[in-house]
Amino acid sequence: MQITDKFTGTEETNRQLAYIEKARGYVSQLADRIGRKPTCCVTTFGCQMNARDSEKLAGILEQTGYELISDEDADFVIYNTCTVRDNANQRVYGRLGHLNSLKKKNPHKKIALCGCMMQEPSVIEKIKKSYRFVDLIFGTHNIYKFAELLTAMFESEDMIIDIWEDTDEIVEDLPVERKYHFKSGINIMFGCNNFCSYCIVPYVRGRERSRNPEDIIREIKALVADGVVEIMLLGQNVNSYGKNLAQPMTFAQLLREIEKIDGLERIRFMTSHPKDLSDELIQVMKESKKICRHLHLPLQSGSTRILSAMNRRYTKEQYLALASKIRREIPDIAITTDIIVGFPGEEPCDVDETIDVVKKVQYDNAFTFIYSKRTGTPAAAMENQVPEELVKEGFDRLLKVVQDTARDRVALLQGQTLDALVEEVNEQDNRFLTGRLSNNTIVHFEGDPTLIGKIVPVYLKECHGFYYLGEAVKR
Repeated sequence: MQITDKFTGTEETNRQLAYIEKARGYVSQLADRIGRKPTCCVTTFGCQMNARDSEKLAGILEQTGYELISDEDADFVIYNTCTVRDNANQRVYGRLGHLNSLKKKNPHKKIALCGCMMQEPSVIEKIKKSYRFVDLIFGTHNIYKFAELLTAMFESEDMIIDIWEDTDEIVEDLPVERKYHFKSGINIMFGCNNFCSYCIVPYVRGRERSRNPEDIIREIKALVADGVVEIMLLGQNVNSYGKNLAQPMTFAQLLREIEKIDGLERIRFMTSHPKDLSDELIQVMKESKKICRHLHLPLQSGSTRILSAMNRRYTKEQYLALASKIRREIPDIAITTDIIVGFPGEEPCDVDETIDVVKKVQYDNAFTFIYSKRTGTPAAAMENQVPEELVKEGFDRLLKVVQDTARDRVALLQGQTLDALVEEVNEQDNRFLTGRLSNNTIVHFEGDPTLIGKIVPVYLKECHGFYYLGEAVKR
């Protein structure tokens, strides 16, 4: 069964709230049949935008009467999928087999799949052929229709499939179940126009669409009133924010407006594309008391030749000049990055160029990935794919430099007292709390759980590679 109607306009939020009420009736009937409150489990694969989407799914499920649990033995399981790398797809297929065995034991169990992976036509065909036990499939553009789709699932015995190629609709005013009461992600834009040759995101997330700044400000103010002290502004390329608005606004201008919100103490954002990072943004970050001292600036490769093949639209020299400017203007900033090893045509000398950038920029952390061929992208059709053994050799060489450099950078903080947002009780030792510094470094220290959600000064006593053991300091 396929649902294809698209509704637009301000009435969409009210439509979906009405469907939440309708779905609540079906969930109540299910509760009567099984003699207890039905359970649900939302499993997230992928990026922070997916995590934010999962909070929306969880919020709607709770509103309809489900109890949220972390066990996939739940009565309703939804996978919010990622497709940036092929192994993400394979993980989903592997876990679907396990869900099928659970479903055979529970006749009431329902299974849903959503997210980026579902935007690939080949994936839908495979699921229709080999995973007929899945009840509901939808993509990235119509996640706000979840309550409507949930209702359709209860009303049909067929597999529900609702995939849109694109949309201009942005609907954010729906229930959300946040993982943390004191911090939250905020979608400021959707999609991507960059079309890096290795990346499938523009094909599955669509073209760039920016939210109106008034809506963003209103949402943040509501979150602050609900106890949020830190927000993370989310977009595939936040530096492109505002270009498609009726009244264009730069990302730096948006940050200035957000900074004015009383009660908001920390502002984070990701991800930034180097080609769009402006002097205006650097100046706003430099002057800000609220924007965290952390910038994620994906490099992908240090070789200008490979960068050109990747369609990144900057050179090694341009990237180094930008990083140097950022370090000069904001000396206490932590710069992190993404790097791909094994892109088609890459040679050991290209890896050497990347290692040279790592040494010069001195990253505080870097996420290194082996190139993953994604069908439908230009890079997948390139003939000069790199042999696996050569990829591994380059990856290992790069990883060692990345780790050594990051340890040296983190160690520079030792002996300082810095503010940390306390996030949780330490998982390994409940005597300790885990906090996050403005520059994104983790610190563990003894303290009372009542401090969770508060920003406290912590003396950084011992550096342990990529994190600290510290001591809380009274103000």
